[in-house]
Amino acid sequence: MTRTEFLTKLKAGLSDLPASAIADIVADYETHFADGAAAGRTEAEVAQALGDPERLARELRTEAGMKRWEDSKTPSSAVTAVFAVIGLGALDILVLLPIVMAIAGTLVGFFFGAVGAFIGGGALFAAGPFMGLPGGAAASLLGGLGLMAASVTVAALTAAVTIWFVNGIVWYARLHYRLLKPALNVQSA
Repeated sequence: MTRTEFLTKLKAGLSDLPASAIADIVADYETHFADGAAAGRTEAEVAQALGDPERLARELRTEAGMKRWEDSKTPSSAVTAVFAVIGLGALDILVLLPIVMAIAGTLVGFFFGAVGAFIGGGALFAAGPFMGLPGGAAASLLGGLGLMAASVTVAALTAAVTIWFVNGIVWYARLHYRLLKPALNVQSA
């Protein structure tokens, strides 16, 4: 494979990253080819030593997604990190995806449950004193406040568990990649 073919495949695999990130990555790999040429190696030898450009692009996209999560812990960066990790390998999709989806579904359920409980507590707080419920107006006000406070607590705990969960997935991906990297390098040689 020539330098041009390698870099073209690498760019195609990185097409969903920002242009500046692609330029930095391509410049880094062009340096590898320049250093190899200076050492008397052919472009084909350098390309073979670097490995499959499509696999490199997947790994670089995964690393970019994980870095984005570490830089800004937002819902979109969490989704990017999770799907970058899932995209790392087919076996992981079969094993990791059902577990991730079950946990993510549970967390979404807790979050929406907390939102519903907060709205119900607000309704009890606002309308309860006028409904003639047992315990009177004070019980309705305190019950509504208690329900809203409990729902905020559940939402906060859900957010903390979600951050822990995404961090765990990122940790798994890094560990998984470090363990597989020697085996991948042996196979590509």
